[in-house]
Amino acid sequence: MVDCYVIRGALLPRQDGGLDRADILLADGVIAEGPAPTDAKPIDGEGLLALPGLIDLHGDAFERQMMPRPGVHFPSDLALLETDRQMLANGITTAYHGLTLSWEPGLRSIQAGRDFIAALHAVRPRLACDTRLHLRFETYNLDALEEAISWIETGKVDLLAFNNHVPDILQKTSTNAGTAKYADRAGMGADEFRALLADISAREAQVPAAMARLAAAGLAAGLPMASHDDETPAMRDDWRALGAEICEFPLNEATARRAHDAGCFNIMGAPNILRGGSHAGRLGAMDMVRQGLCDVLTSDYYYPSMIEAAFRIARDGVLPLARAWALISANPAKAAGLTDRGRIAAGLRGDILLVDGAAERPDVRAVFVAGRPVLLRDLA
Repeated sequence: MVDCYVIRGALLPRQDGGLDRADILLADGVIAEGPAPTDAKPIDGEGLLALPGLIDLHGDAFERQMMPRPGVHFPSDLALLETDRQMLANGITTAYHGLTLSWEPGLRSIQAGRDFIAALHAVRPRLACDTRLHLRFETYNLDALEEAISWIETGKVDLLAFNNHVPDILQKTSTNAGTAKYADRAGMGADEFRALLADISAREAQVPAAMARLAAAGLAAGLPMASHDDETPAMRDDWRALGAEICEFPLNEATARRAHDAGCFNIMGAPNILRGGSHAGRLGAMDMVRQGLCDVLTSDYYYPSMIEAAFRIARDGVLPLARAWALISANPAKAAGLTDRGRIAAGLRGDILLVDGAAERPDVRAVFVAGRPVLLRDLA
């Protein structure tokens, strides 16, 4: 089996917006230095951009492979395999699947979480993308606290995020239509769901101590930690005090600026860039990029959005492509503590894309993961 490849004549974007033509040697899974050995398989990169593989810290579009319609379920292993193909086609070479562990029954229940983790463990050898677990813990889900801590202690979790959607769900279930949406997802009747929500809401006083325990477990395990939908600078400060250095989707500029000034990482959704704003009427990601307040873009709920967003930022003249690309490669690597990827440099993992950037939309022509080609289209 060939484990050595040389990409010939690819174009490397520079920080100043220029391009350098270079050959890239991949050997034993990493980017290597020196002349290519005679047995290296050549890959024609002429006219194509060579870019680091995408690192997606927050993606939950896999849920649509598991439950494409309310109440219609498919096996987790099948969903993971199909999701793997989708991510690779869109240049994602490292993915943190956002598994929401909620107090809601159904798709986001504790049993669904157990099944998903078991399926991920079983199918991981068949996945080409380096696929990891981003545990999105709903803060009122006190019944699952001990089990979540055990998952962290046994190395099942790669990134921990603190979510609280109770206030949002309370607001949205003020109408029958809103209640129906959540009740259908949970597989419950409307009145039954309202009763559950009332019971969960009554746990408010117990939440802070429980989250301090969960954060302590995350710190002890060396996990990167994030808080989700921070509403105020004070809320950001509180989560940072517990060790959460990632601010995921801050709700306003003041909160994003507090995170930035404290040296934390602000995450925004790449779909926000493509749509010209948030689908929920929140902060505009492009504006945050312009102000230097967005450090990382993630797929959120749409895998094609990351690569499209980077090219949109560059084409709109907001940042040169190399700097826009850092939002989906080098910066997420830093935020997650991944020192072996995110850039094209000797000694780093051979996670590389070849992209036709001249097309109307960026066209991924080749994907290498750990130095191995997992997608090649029309390349000699």
